[in-house]
Amino acid sequence: MKAITLLGSTGSIGTQTLDIVEQYPDQFQIVGLAARSNVELLAQQIRQFRPQIAAICDATQLPRLQEALVDLTPQPILLAGEEGVVEVARYGNAEAVVTGIVGCAGLLPTIAAIEAGKDIALANKETLIAGGPVVLPLVQRHGVKLLPADSEHSAIFQCLQGVPEGGLRRILLTASGGAFRDLPVEQLANVTVADALKHPNWSMGRKITIDSATLMNKGLEVIEAHFLFGLDYDHIDIVIHPQSIIHSLIELQDTSVLAQLGWADMRLPLLYALSYPERISTNWEPLDLVKAGSLTFREPDHQKYPCMQLAYAAGRAGGTMPAVLNAANEQAVALFLEEKISFLDIPRCIETACDRHHAHNRSEPTLADILEADRWARQEILRVASQLIGKNVASDTVSPASVA
Repeated sequence: MKAITLLGSTGSIGTQTLDIVEQYPDQFQIVGLAARSNVELLAQQIRQFRPQIAAICDATQLPRLQEALVDLTPQPILLAGEEGVVEVARYGNAEAVVTGIVGCAGLLPTIAAIEAGKDIALANKETLIAGGPVVLPLVQRHGVKLLPADSEHSAIFQCLQGVPEGGLRRILLTASGGAFRDLPVEQLANVTVADALKHPNWSMGRKITIDSATLMNKGLEVIEAHFLFGLDYDHIDIVIHPQSIIHSLIELQDTSVLAQLGWADMRLPLLYALSYPERISTNWEPLDLVKAGSLTFREPDHQKYPCMQLAYAAGRAGGTMPAVLNAANEQAVALFLEEKISFLDIPRCIETACDRHHAHNRSEPTLADILEADRWARQEILRVASQLIGKNVASDTVSPASVA
């Protein structure tokens, strides 16, 4: 039985991970849980899965959590705040930590888990996008596994099993195209938050759904793929695949192409990350290619998706620039979700912030450099947005995104 800790337990990744644990109680055991502020759901999860330790990031909610569990025996250790989440990440005998935290808030807990010698099931792409120069050396130093748990990078990882060193030539990341894949670019100026949240294939959180609509999610995945698999940016491509059946592909040196296919179900990559290198038999619906029908592909429209090229540019710049890109995107998306800027203002704000950071980019950043770049970018986006729309912009989201 594998002991695991789950960070972001009340979010989409977290609840699907717990669905797997519930279905396979002889395979997995929960040691720790951490969530942002959903006291009711976290309390239910603690009662069902009986972790040894749990944390709620919103410290003001700790008394409510304690009250909700006052009759529970034995009592788990209950912590609060970002420090509490970090403590959960490093705690006890968990062999693996699933990082389901949204945004750069996942960086410090992931580092704590790595330093505690725990394997990482990585569903938080920002850990590598912002922190890759720090995280990868720690992974090597502590001898832990970094297993991708999102669908695209899991697909690449699965396709690479058995490929000899040096055999990989190119990565092809598939993208659904998001809510506006069939909308003419001329109409983007008038889209609303509600429009952008109508993802055609997946049910995801609000932030990642907006990232899918801008295709920034795919640009960020390009940077993550660079860190995970060691290819340069000229050999990582994006292709629009509206059906979301092929989750990504690899091209080998002899031009052979391997793909991983499956229904749009996040449980599949999560289960593989948790059970690797084993394959666990499931009763889930198998892929029926006849039912799936035609699989189509097209090149992404660079005019419609400027965020994609911003991500490539930030990745090639390296240093602290990817951290600035990621934080700027998080802040700009937050402003859009709060209806304080338009959809097209998202890439405009990000590009301006990245341009202003060029002179200050740290080529070999420390963790402190990365965290400072993240802080600077969030504040810079507020300034840029105020200039764009001609009035002061305040946001409910300035610090790194919290735990789900």
